Amino acid sequence: MTPVAPPVRDIVLLGGGHAHVQVLRSFAMRPEPGLRLTLVAREPHSPYSGMLPGLVAGCYRWRDIHIDLARLATLAKARFIAGEAVAVDVGANRVALRDRPPLRYDALSINTGGVPAGVPASSFVTPVKPIGRFLPVWERIAQNNAVRRLAIVGGGPAGVELALAIAHSLPRIACAVIEAGPLLVPGFATGARRRLLAALRRRGIEVACDAVVRTAAAGELAAADGRRWQADHVLWATGAQAPEWPAVSGLATDATGCIAVSATLQSTSHPTVFAAGDIATVVGAERPKSGVYAVRQGPVLADNLRRHALARPLRRYRPQRRALAIVGLANGRAVASRGRAHLAGVWVWRWKQWLDGRFMRRFAELPPMPAPAPAVPPALRQDAPEPMRCGGCGAKLSADLLARVLARLDAGAGERLSRVEDAAVVQVAAGPLAMSCDGFRAMIDDGYRFGRISAHHALNDLFAMGAKPTFALALATVPVMADAMMEEDLFQMMAGALAVFREHGVALVGGHSAEGAEAGIAFSVTGTFAEPPLEKGGLAAGEALVLTKPLGTGVVLSAAMQGGAEAREVLAAIDAMDASNAGAASVLRRCGAKGCTDVTGFGLAGHLTEMTRAAGVGARLRLAAVPRLPGAERLLRAGFASSLQRSNEQALADFAVAGAAADAPALRLLADPQTAGGLLAGVPAEAAEGCVAELRRCGYPAATAIGAVTAGELVAEG
Repeated sequence: MTPVAPPVRDIVLLGGGHAHVQVLRSFAMRPEPGLRLTLVAREPHSPYSGMLPGLVAGCYRWRDIHIDLARLATLAKARFIAGEAVAVDVGANRVALRDRPPLRYDALSINTGGVPAGVPASSFVTPVKPIGRFLPVWERIAQNNAVRRLAIVGGGPAGVELALAIAHSLPRIACAVIEAGPLLVPGFATGARRRLLAALRRRGIEVACDAVVRTAAAGELAAADGRRWQADHVLWATGAQAPEWPAVSGLATDATGCIAVSATLQSTSHPTVFAAGDIATVVGAERPKSGVYAVRQGPVLADNLRRHALARPLRRYRPQRRALAIVGLANGRAVASRGRAHLAGVWVWRWKQWLDGRFMRRFAELPPMPAPAPAVPPALRQDAPEPMRCGGCGAKLSADLLARVLARLDAGAGERLSRVEDAAVVQVAAGPLAMSCDGFRAMIDDGYRFGRISAHHALNDLFAMGAKPTFALALATVPVMADAMMEEDLFQMMAGALAVFREHGVALVGGHSAEGAEAGIAFSVTGTFAEPPLEKGGLAAGEALVLTKPLGTGVVLSAAMQGGAEAREVLAAIDAMDASNAGAASVLRRCGAKGCTDVTGFGLAGHLTEMTRAAGVGARLRLAAVPRLPGAERLLRAGFASSLQRSNEQALADFAVAGAAADAPALRLLADPQTAGGLLAGVPAEAAEGCVAELRRCGYPAATAIGAVTAGELVAEG
């Protein structure tokens, strides 16, 4: 959707911490014309750290403690980029990201959190933060009955609450809490500390203080004073410290390496940089590293990012002198401490649940994004296009509309306008050439990944015919913005595309760029043949139908536009699109394929119909065998669909359906338009099992045989 005012400033939010989710919510509720937000986060879901022990204890589900960053970014009309920062070039105003080009900013806000202090480099030790990396390890520990002893290094509130949660949910595991300082939960009121020690003893949890861990080898921990603990695994829950890159980047830091910020949360050395949470220290108002401070910094940070961009005076953040800390005992009770006062009981646990729930509901209960009503009179709306149009292959013209235009053009034999094959085969003196062009407007906000996906998609037409791509031309469109932002967006798109072309030995020999209403890119690609082309009409009765990628990109991307898809579902779709079909094409040919196509805008049903008509055969599909992306069926069932879905479903009329309802998601998914989809090929039945196994070994985990080519009609079996 094109904003009313073109963006002229890019605010990059680095990290999806407790402060930044509030910045996104603030901009979702009150957008600022002329400003564009870009969220860069290592993980697509932000966990609320205060609820982690409750998850381990079984009080919460995974979804209860996570904020969906991609959905929140969509509601805030912010770009979401899944990436990890490795440095900041404060002179050039760029963030260096792992495995991709740097990202430009006008203002940068950092809320990436800290890292546990002193973690030994060992597979025997798992830091509790970042939580996104801890949870998969914890799931494996919980499912492994051989794990009987755990050591938790760090006797602060997080370590104590985690130990109590583990003892409650997995009583078979013996826990020990090891604290380097003289006191457990330092900073807590004396009465609160006594209650927590009593709770640990009741659970049989060993407590060791003044124990500085020196070594952590498989099976044993050793302290500086000679004490040792046997353990099957170690969880590291010490206080947070800053990663190395802020100081290396030249930002002013405190003695621990945390970014030094003023009371306005602005870097003391670089005024275009802001920071909050564990990675920052407010000079003159130093406080312990705790999520409660990041939560309170969020509203001030959101306001100051606006004010900074608009050249207005900034607000001051005034941290409370003492923070309230509540530790759940995993038995329906909790202990609260603030200064010298403490409280305990069932009602304290309920209070904590209410506080945590209130915070999470602020991000889970944002209003949905309704599609704008068409600005046409009611009498004309029957023929009005859907107001929210898809990007990617969901933005292509329907098959029927394209066929009508081609019929009206009455192209001669020498004018190759037909889409019977994936690419045109042109005879030249040196031999046959494969030529194709493809493109679409952006379907994701990450320009680099969009460029990669577009290049993969364009090359797929050549791979589907068994050609080796050699040259490409580009046509790129960027929306009107400030010049520096247009340059950056074009760079990101072309950098992504060029990376893919280089991976495949394709020379990008030229192109053209232009302004437009939306970002988009198209490529003309040319390739050569070392063997006869694979054609859509090459199917033969008795062959197995093999598909190399899962279906569902259309519905997932459509739902993402409306804030309905989960971030992990969107990233799974992006990863599927950003995967080459070159290796799959080679495997399919080696396994005897003669007929092949790539599954794109007309959906599996439409492209299979093209193949069977060209070959004069039928096919029998097993719906249960068709691979699908996570969430695809759920989203179809919830009413989401690509704007091309309804037109594509006309192809389902060619199928006799057995064992499935006409509106079954598994059946409707056959009409879902794919962007950079997989290859669909017929291989000899006796080679199918080995072909699928080789495809999976070559990096196509969803590859499977989904049915068979027959001499009869088209059939879809539930």
